[in-house]
Amino acid sequence: MKRREFLTSVAALGLASTLPVADAREVSGGQPWEAGQINTPPPPPRTGGLQFLTRHEFDTVAAIADRFIPADEMSLGGKDAGCAVFIDRQLAGDYGNAVALYRLGRFVKGTPEQGPQSPLTPAQRYRQGLSALDAATQAQFAKKFVDLSGDQQDQVLHAMEANQFNLGAEVETKVFFELLLQNVREGFLADPIYGGNKGMTSWKMIGFPGARYDFRDLLSKKGQKLNIIPTSLIDNSL
Repeated sequence: MKRREFLTSVAALGLASTLPVADAREVSGGQPWEAGQINTPPPPPRTGGLQFLTRHEFDTVAAIADRFIPADEMSLGGKDAGCAVFIDRQLAGDYGNAVALYRLGRFVKGTPEQGPQSPLTPAQRYRQGLSALDAATQAQFAKKFVDLSGDQQDQVLHAMEANQFNLGAEVETKVFFELLLQNVREGFLADPIYGGNKGMTSWKMIGFPGARYDFRDLLSKKGQKLNIIPTSLIDNSL
């Protein structure tokens, strides 16, 4: 995929609103929150090792990230930038467990504009979706996704984006594709303290200064090329 396509495409993921009941399909599932769970801060990321994904799942996500963001003279690719590390950490925490989402049901399949209406957490959707992806590529190419050529991987991802690659009855192909794209984008652009954007590669590419305290020393340089070296939260932590 071209870098411009990656940076400019925005998945149409909206919040659910009023939903017509006619012709809607109710989905069972969902677990209530445990008492006190919502306000519990996530643990700090561990150094090294995987926190949620298996090694094979991690390699698959890294391969997908590299197809979304191929390396070039402007920056590292998605794999080397650490997008899979970012996603692994997020899936192990509050995001992956959907602690900020209403999950008591009932779950009704809505319109595309209303976003995914699923009883599954993002972590569960990844586990289910990656397994389904391997099963589908095994059926079509006799190989798992990570073993496909780059062109074949692009072919699969383009088909997923167009909702033309069947991942089975349990996985909504386009919804899963949009989840992957959203999280890879986040990992590429987020502060490196969260595991991605290695060496602030994306910030250097777009000229983002990062987590600087202030810019008073630059106010007099209007119209000049500043060449600011980005600053990460890692640099400001004690």
